[in-house]
Parts: sequence; structure tokens; C-alpha cells
Amino acid sequence: MLANTFKWTLLVVLFALALLLSGCMVGPDFVKPDAQVEEGWLQQHNQTIKSVPADLSEWWSVFNDPVLDNLIEIASRQNLDLLNAGLRILEARAQLGIAIGSQYPQTQQIGGEATANQLSENAPNGAGADKFFYNYQFGFDAAWELDFWGRFRRGVESANASLYTTLANYDDILVSLIAEVARTYFDLRTFEQRLVFARENVRLQKESLDVAAARFQFGAESELDVSQAKALLKQTQATIPPLEASLRQAKNALAILLGILPTEIQEILGPPTPIPTVPIEVAVGIPAELLRRRPDIRLAEFQAAVQSAQIGIAKANLYPSFSLVGSIGLQSSDKGGIRSNSANFSDLFTSGGITYFIGPSFQWPIFNYGRLKNNVRVQDARFQQLVVSYQNTVLQAFQDVEDATVGFLRTQEQAGFLSESVEQYRRSAELSLIQYSEGLTTYQRVIDSQRNLTAQEDAFASATGSVGTNLVALYKALGGGWELRLGKDFIPEQTKDEMRQRTDWGNLLPPEDLPTDREKKPPTGQAVKVFYKPDL
Repeated sequence: MLANTFKWTLLVVLFALALLLSGCMVGPDFVKPDAQVEEGWLQQHNQTIKSVPADLSEWWSVFNDPVLDNLIEIASRQNLDLLNAGLRILEARAQLGIAIGSQYPQTQQIGGEATANQLSENAPNGAGADKFFYNYQFGFDAAWELDFWGRFRRGVESANASLYTTLANYDDILVSLIAEVARTYFDLRTFEQRLVFARENVRLQKESLDVAAARFQFGAESELDVSQAKALLKQTQATIPPLEASLRQAKNALAILLGILPTEIQEILGPPTPIPTVPIEVAVGIPAELLRRRPDIRLAEFQAAVQSAQIGIAKANLYPSFSLVGSIGLQSSDKGGIRSNSANFSDLFTSGGITYFIGPSFQWPIFNYGRLKNNVRVQDARFQQLVVSYQNTVLQAFQDVEDATVGFLRTQEQAGFLSESVEQYRRSAELSLIQYSEGLTTYQRVIDSQRNLTAQEDAFASATGSVGTNLVALYKALGGGWELRLGKDFIPEQTKDEMRQRTDWGNLLPPEDLPTDREKKPPTGQAVKVFYKPDL
């Protein structure tokens, strides 16, 4: 009785020791790196740019284009790169489950055996011993490495930050996807408008050719006028096939963004329409909002958090590891000879057949020749690289906004000038053809005015499209659009059904414990709980 009391007391002490030893953590607790932030935008004094709070969750709605709205909605559901990003979230959640499970006994197994054994006649000390016997065993073994230095908790911290990283990566891909759909759509409508202008100029130049041919036929002009008219016409006609090819390629690219075949895109696009009109004013908020809004900045921050925990894991390997090991089982064996082995099997389940051991152990790899210490240095250097990458990402974000802003403003000015230029060249082309028909001027003036009209209309269409694409780039640089995924699943229901049929995903499909507060940061240090409920 006293022996049993001592055994249970020892177990209680060991488990209490396990809890106490799990209170230490080595390595740094992650702190968000400092980064330079602009006080105000370079173009903030321009009347078009408004430094006021902006709702960028559905920025594409400012173009008032139902086709564009529909394209973005389809892309957010069907784009394959976005689907892969959603699957990486599932993978990261499962990896977090592995890290959580590492805090529990790492080795657990149930085993048993029933063997017939024959000893050698030449075995030492075998005189008088039974050479043949049966042996039966059944038991449970466990080994639990205690988280004395916080290595496993740092592993949970790292895996948890990695989960946050995949969420930020999903948002980053979604922001880029929406912007790419909008940019491609503007390119597509721009090509359509350039084709409209090119075909209209072909019609106009055919009329001029008819006039030149008629005057040549009646001897009023030389054949030179006809040759020049034909040359200009063919030159303009030659611009159409490349534009048609570019238009088709833009449609193909848009189809892939939507996750559909190129043959299906035309039904969604409908007939050609003008280039969408951009708003007169744009609200861009203040520079400090970028750090909270842009997914790529959060992604860089969380990547640094993942690596910060790796320093603690590496440092923990410098110190001894403490484990609690034990085994309990049943064993029975006959005394040798071929006899009533069935009776000896039944002895397996008697109190005399119980066998067990339990106790602490430790390991300390002291002769590692600097490998462990240098691994800490490796992890620290990698962390510092990610800190610098974070700071560079912030700087790049401000550059993106400033580049897109100045591009938007200047192409607006360019489009305004070109619009006036086009009107004047249209009038010039009309007047020169009238004067030529009446014999008041040479055909060279007709050639010059029509050639300039063709070039200016094409430039005007391109500039108008560039105003839109630069505004799209500005909204992308501001980090708008990720909110589209709120309240939606990361992967389609059909994909989830296929995965459930292959694997038991439990409550991870979809994950029910993902962070919903976008401002929330991954826990670090003592905020990482010692024990989690594992997903079984």
C-alpha cells in the first residue's frame, strides 16, 4: 500500500514539474518593425486628389460599368490562383494543428506480441534451462518532452503567424486580381475604341481617294494624288490587324483571369462599348492608412513574425531537453517446454502480469561543434532580412501610390489636350478635302490633315484608356478591394466536397477558427497558450 502511494505521489510531482517547466520561453517576442511613413501625399494640393477617409472596398463601382462589376465578381469566385491561395490557408491551418499537437506526449503507441521462442542448444548458461517457451505482451508506451524552454510554444507561435501570412497572401492576390481584371478591361475597351477610330478613318480616306481619282480622271490633277491617297489608305488599314490581334489577346487574358475558356468571354462582355468614364475627384485617404490597409505590408509583417519565433526554437536547442517517459503493459510467459500454453496466455490478464516503468530523462547535445549556436545566428539573420523586406515593402507602397497618382493626373491632362487636338484635326480634314475638291489647295494638305487626324485619334483613345488604367493602379496601390472576400468561403463548395470524400477534414473545411478581426495580430511570447485543444 505504501509503495502504491509513493508511486502515485511521484506521478503527481512529475506532472506538476511538467507544468512548471513549461513556463519558460527563450528567444525574442515579435514586435512590429518600425518603418518610414509619409506625412502627406506629394499631390495632396491638387484639387483632384482628396486626402480624406475613403471607402475603397468596392472602388471599381466608381466607373459605373455593370460589365466590369460582373467580371470582378466572377473572377473573385473562379480565379484559379485565388483558389490556390485559399487552399494554402487550409494547409497552414493543418500545419498549426501539427504544431499544437507537439505540446502533448510526442510518442504514444499501443502494441502487443505473441511469440514462440526456441533457444540455441549452444547458448551460454543454458544448462538445465527450457529451450522452448511462449511469450505474450501487450502494453502502452508514451514519451513526453516537456516544453521547458518554450520550443513547442514558439513552434505554435510560428505556425500561427504562418496562418496569418496565408490570409494576408490571399488578400494580396485578391487585390492584384481585381486590379488586373479592371486594367485588362480598360485595355480591351481601349482597343475597341482605337478600332472604331481606325475604321472611321479608313472610311474617310476612301472618300478622299474617290475624290482624287475623279479629279485625275477628268485631268484636273496628276496621278500622284491618287497614289498618295492609296498609300495613306493602306497605311491606315495596316493598323487594324494588330489592333484586332491585341483585342483578341486582351479577351483571352481576361478569360483566364475569370477561370473560363477564351470562347466563353464574349458572351460576358457583350457588344463593344466606350471606355469607362473616370470620376473627377479621387479620395485617397492619408499615408498612414496604407500600413493597415495594404495586404502585402501585412504579409511582410507576418513573415517576419513567423521567422522571429524560429529564433526561439533554435535557442531552445542550446539547452537540455527534459522528457517524461513511461510504459505500462501486460506480460506472460510459460516456464519452458511445450505444454499448456493456453493457460499461460490467460495469465496475461492477472495482476501478476502487470509491468510498467515511468520516470524523467534528459538530453543535452553539448558536443555540437557550434552547429546549434550558428543555427541561432542563421535564424536571426533571416529575421533581420525580413525586417528590412518589411521596411522596403512600406517604401515601395508609397512609391506605388505616388507613381499611380502622378500618372493619373498627367494622363488626364494629356487626354484633355488630345481631345481638343482631335476636334481641330477633324475640322482641318473636312476643310482641306472641301478645298481640294474645289481646286483651292493641293492634295498634300489633305494627306497631312488626315494622317494627323488618324494619329491624334489613336493617341487620344490610348490616353483615355491610360487615365483609367492609372486610376486602377492607384486604387490597387491603396490596397482596396480585399473586402470582397468577407463573408465568403475561400474555396468552392464542389472543391470542398471532393476533399471531404478523400480526407477527414473535421472542422477545418472550412476552418472555423480563423481570425476575423483584420487588425488582430498573431499572439507572441506568453500570449501563446501552453496548452491547446488538438484537432483530432
